[in-house]
Amino acid sequence: MMCAIEAGRRGRRVVLLEHANRPGKKILISGGGRCNFTNIHCRPENFLSANPHFAKSALASYTPQNFLELVAKHGIPFHEKTLGQLFCDRSATDIVDMLGKECEAAGVITFLDTRVTEVSRPDEFVVRTNRGELRAPSLVVATGGLSIPKMGATALGYEVARQFGLAVRECRPALVPLTLHGSDKDALCDLSGVSTEVIASFGQGRFREKMLFTHRGLSGPAILQISSYWDSRSAITLDLAPGKDLTSTLRAATARRDFTTARVALRAALPARLADRLLELDPPAGWNNHALANYESHLHAWPITPAGTEGYEKAEVTSGGVDTGELFARTMESRRVPRLFFIGEVVDVTGHLGGFNFQWAWASGAAAGRAV
Repeated sequence: MMCAIEAGRRGRRVVLLEHANRPGKKILISGGGRCNFTNIHCRPENFLSANPHFAKSALASYTPQNFLELVAKHGIPFHEKTLGQLFCDRSATDIVDMLGKECEAAGVITFLDTRVTEVSRPDEFVVRTNRGELRAPSLVVATGGLSIPKMGATALGYEVARQFGLAVRECRPALVPLTLHGSDKDALCDLSGVSTEVIASFGQGRFREKMLFTHRGLSGPAILQISSYWDSRSAITLDLAPGKDLTSTLRAATARRDFTTARVALRAALPARLADRLLELDPPAGWNNHALANYESHLHAWPITPAGTEGYEKAEVTSGGVDTGELFARTMESRRVPRLFFIGEVVDVTGHLGGFNFQWAWASGAAAGRAV
């Protein structure tokens, strides 16, 4: 929609093919129905890609402030939550309606319930659909990733890329809850519903946010963030009490050297059920200062190896996609196939949680729309 708006404003004749019965369905379910439509702290460092520099050009050309100007133009009330996240006050419908009005003003023709069955290029692009055939000198692929298949997600974008000889990097679920297995699941999953602030770390990723225990494993913002970095094999590291001096908290327990005092002390720093479970599973090796210091170090760097993820059904985005080496960063046009463009989630650019993936959609869409 953003690409269509920008292209239509330039006098281009634009047809937008939408396979759903209404546009923007993924927008409507985002942010609990209020759409975390951008983040005021958006930087290239908030994105993962095989080429960490690729997103810089598009993000610099269309910033969160540019989108906010559009939001202000339509009088949409919004508010900031934690960490620069911007949400609609009312409903995500406001954003979809805004984009729809801008498409209409730009002369964009939208076909709903349209399924693409074949794409070819004898001389110009030919797109065959269940509603007939369309021809155009330029084609933009904005089909998203594999996440949330119940919303209609398909691999069409990757198939089109491969058809025209473009490389596609391996896809996997990202921003997704992690599952546990074996003894970890038995020991922890009955804590379902317990939430606590942690620092989740893996590789270059490090996030201080909430973690939630579920009946299958771990979720919450910190876990969703680190899932984009996790390599599906190794342990992630959790600081279960960030910024807290647990040695001082537990030192009172050394006087009595009893479990009850330690439990009370640890409950002062952690949710009660979690504190009790940690002491049951992995109590301090002793009650002297050295043993407590070692115990604190362990709780600040608690390793746990996930069994896997909840998959594309629960993933907010898809990591991987059309290789950025195949595209011009300024325009999103294919280097191999002139006038073929790929934008948004179908490209190997994955944002952090918190509005960054929407900003990539707006920025990459605007880049292509200004060039097509």
